[in-house]
Amino acid sequence: MKNLNRLILTTLLVFAIGNVNAQDENNPWQITIGVNAVDVFPVGEDAPQGDYFQEFYNVEDNWSILPSVSLITLQKYIDEGFSVGISASINRLDKWGQTEDGTPVSVNNLMYYAVDGNVKYSLSGLLNTKKLEPFVGVGGGYTWIEKGPYSPTSTSGDSGALIGAGTLNGTVGLAYWFSDNFGITAQSTYKHSFKDYLTKHFQHSVGVAFNFGGTDTDGDGIYDKHDLCPEVPGLEEFNGCPDSDGDGIEDSKDTCPELAGLAEFNGCPDTDGDGVSDNNDTCPNEAGLKSLAGCPDADADGLANAQDECPNEAGPVANNGCPWKDGDSDGVLDKDDNCPTEAGTVANNGCPEVVFPSEEEQNELINYSRTINFALGKSSFKEDAYPTLKAITAILKEYPKASFVVEGHTDSTGTNNNFNQLLSERRAEKVVDYLVENGIAADRLNSIGFGENKPIESNMTEAGRTANRRVEVKLAE
Repeated sequence: MKNLNRLILTTLLVFAIGNVNAQDENNPWQITIGVNAVDVFPVGEDAPQGDYFQEFYNVEDNWSILPSVSLITLQKYIDEGFSVGISASINRLDKWGQTEDGTPVSVNNLMYYAVDGNVKYSLSGLLNTKKLEPFVGVGGGYTWIEKGPYSPTSTSGDSGALIGAGTLNGTVGLAYWFSDNFGITAQSTYKHSFKDYLTKHFQHSVGVAFNFGGTDTDGDGIYDKHDLCPEVPGLEEFNGCPDSDGDGIEDSKDTCPELAGLAEFNGCPDTDGDGVSDNNDTCPNEAGLKSLAGCPDADADGLANAQDECPNEAGPVANNGCPWKDGDSDGVLDKDDNCPTEAGTVANNGCPEVVFPSEEEQNELINYSRTINFALGKSSFKEDAYPTLKAITAILKEYPKASFVVEGHTDSTGTNNNFNQLLSERRAEKVVDYLVENGIAADRLNSIGFGENKPIESNMTEAGRTANRRVEVKLAE
C-alpha cells in the first residue's frame, strides 16, 4: 500500500506542474485520484439492508471508507461534452446496514475491488457554467466483494474468497475547477448487480482531477495551450499567429494583413506617397493632403476635389466649394436673399418692398366694406352687395404683399348671443370665401366674428342696428 501511495503522489506532482488545460478537444485527457465510500444499505432490500435512498447520507453508520487513496479514474474527452472513462477502486467493507430496530450491522473488513467503465456527459454547456461543472454518467463494470456472513449460502467457496459479478452503473456528480487544469470532484454511483450473490450498492467518491494532452490543431509546431491563433498556422515569434503579407507585423496587429506595409502605418502601405496610409487614404492612388484624408484640393478652398462642385474655382465649404451667386442681381447674395428669384432691396433682405394702403385709404376701405348687405339673420349676400365685393377685390389686388382681416358684427336683436356670434363668424367667412374665389391668396386673409360685442351705433334705434350689422375689411396688424 505504501508503494501505491508513493506512485499516486508522484503522478499528482507530474500533472500539477505540467502544461494542462480544461478537458476539451485541446486537453482531452483527465485523471482523477481520490477516495471512495461503499454503502450497501439504501438499495431496496430486506434487513439488514433498507429501502432505496433510506438514510442516504448516514456516513457514520452505513458508509465503509478506506482511509487512503482508493480510486483512480482515467477519462477521454470525445465531443460535445461527452467523454468515456475507466476507473479502478479498492475498499474494505466494515458496515452492512442495520437491523430492523436500527442497530448498525458490522462485517469483518471484507475486501472490495471494482473496475468500471462509463460515458460521462458534462452539463456545463447547457447551464453556461465554467468553474462549476455538473455531470451525469452511465456505464457498467465488474465488482468483487470478499465472501462474508451476508453472502448467499448458494455461493461456492470458503470465507475469504472473492465473489464477483457485472454491474450496471448510473452516476451523478459535481466538479469545481480552481483553474483550467485543476479541480475537485464529488460523485455518487449506483451499481446494480446482475447476480443475486453480489449486493446492489452505492459507491461515493471525492478526488482531485487533472486535465492534460494538449494538441496542435493547426500543425504549426505550437501546442494550442500556448497558441494565440490555434486554428491558423503561424510563427513562433508571434505566439502561433500568422503574418500573411510577410511585413513583420502579425495579422492581429496588422490593419492591412493582406498587403505588405510599414510599421508606422500599422502594416498598411502608402501607395501615393502622400504620408497617409492607404487604409486611411480616401484617394490612395492620388497624392493629397492629410487634412483631407489623402485627397487633393486643386483650388485650395479647403474642400477635396471629389466633394467640390467647383473644383477649379475657390468657394466656401458651406456652398460646396462654389462662389456664392446673386441670381436676381439685386445686390443680395442668394444665401442671404429671402426672395432669390425676385429682385428686391438690401433693406428688405432681397425682397421687393411691400406697399401698404395709406391710413386714409384704410379708413375708406373699412367704410366701403360696411355697405356689404346680408339677408336678415343669414350669411348670404343681398344682390346689391356684389358690386361692393367686386370693388373691394380690386383694391386688395393693388397691394399684393399686404394681408387683411375680415371682421363680422351683428346688432343685439334677439336673446341668443351664441346665434349672433356664429352669424358674425359666418358672414366674415363668407366675405373671405368670395375674395379667395376671385383671386386673392388665402394666406393673405383671415376672418373673425365679434357678434354683438362691438357696436358702432346704439342698438336702441333701427338706424343704429342697421349700422351695427356689418363687416369690416382691415389691414392686418
